[in-house]
Amino acid sequence: MVDFADTPEQAAFRTEVKTFLEDNLPEALKIRDDSDGRGGFGEDISADRAAALKEWRGKLIDKRWIAPAWPKEYGGGELTTMEQFILNETFAETRSPRAGVPDVGSTIMVHGTDEQKKEFLPPMVAGDTRWCQGYSEPGSGSDLAALQTRAGRDGDDFIINGQKIWTSGAHTANMIFALVRTDPDAPKHRGISYLLFSMETPGITVRPLEQMHGGRGFNEVFFEDVRVPVKNVVGEINRGWYVGATHLDFERSSIGMAVGQEQMLGALRDYLVGEEEADSGKSSMSTNDQARADFADRYIEANVAKTLSQRVISMQSRGQIPNYEASMTKVFSTEFNQRIARTSTKLLGKYGDIRDRDGDYSQMRGRWATSYVSSVSSTLAGGTSEVQRNVIATRGLGLPRG
Repeated sequence: MVDFADTPEQAAFRTEVKTFLEDNLPEALKIRDDSDGRGGFGEDISADRAAALKEWRGKLIDKRWIAPAWPKEYGGGELTTMEQFILNETFAETRSPRAGVPDVGSTIMVHGTDEQKKEFLPPMVAGDTRWCQGYSEPGSGSDLAALQTRAGRDGDDFIINGQKIWTSGAHTANMIFALVRTDPDAPKHRGISYLLFSMETPGITVRPLEQMHGGRGFNEVFFEDVRVPVKNVVGEINRGWYVGATHLDFERSSIGMAVGQEQMLGALRDYLVGEEEADSGKSSMSTNDQARADFADRYIEANVAKTLSQRVISMQSRGQIPNYEASMTKVFSTEFNQRIARTSTKLLGKYGDIRDRDGDYSQMRGRWATSYVSSVSSTLAGGTSEVQRNVIATRGLGLPRG
């Protein structure tokens, strides 16, 4: 069962969030008209915008909406699961910047010591730490438990040697949480520990990886005799696999992505309508019936994506734990991203594959051509579509493992 309607209390909270955003969001952060394809996306952050983001974060801290699921003693809002959903949905609908805390904080909240909570959580809320995740390795992507980065014990320290890859944001992060093998003789899913340490620790080298679309968000990270205090292990030593799998009971419905996908389609529609009215000849919308049908399909799928998100949050609000349902949401939404990009480049006609943001013939500043190549990785990151389908097949449909 999916709950679509707000209760009176939820409706009141939704109104509270909307009113707060209308009254407090700095002008520099408000999204401009998106008909030109800009909409503030992908542009360099100006000094004014950076100052506005800092001001905005301060307001969200005061409202306790930076870490809405956390206890108030750590700067959280103690919001219910449904309130977190409404918060994220409303931010997405109004295109308001959603400052927050990394998931490592939730892991520390569950498994960390009091000392770890006091040391690591307040800087997350304040925005003083930027975290990256040290999970994937060259020989262990989807099979993460096969990781080989070693952490040998030396008194009160671990000495780490090895390599991580596809480490998002490592080039700008100042902290990392990583799974490392602390007992090489233990079975594959054991002998792994969950460690926290600074990216400024001696022995760490970061090498950016350029993607097809020219972005450099992914990185390789090399560890050479990196010393990390044993006290930085979250949970039990050699039980890090189970710590890494921890998820707090906070909203993970991907509603922000679903709303964003609908908004992207709306921006494209408005742009194409403007092109047709100008009779520029750059759009294939008016001459290609198949393209029009594909565009209609994308709008239908946008509503499917939102419904899948609402299913997940409805389960969570009833105290249930989504399993294969979350995998369904993930695989559908990421593959939907790719379908949106393919349809968009077709609708933009012969200029649809130009990625130059400032070129004379670039459509919507090349956003969709860039999206076409960047969306390839979306079905790999966070668990491949193949892995998600295995979860759906075995846990959802009860099929035997292959």
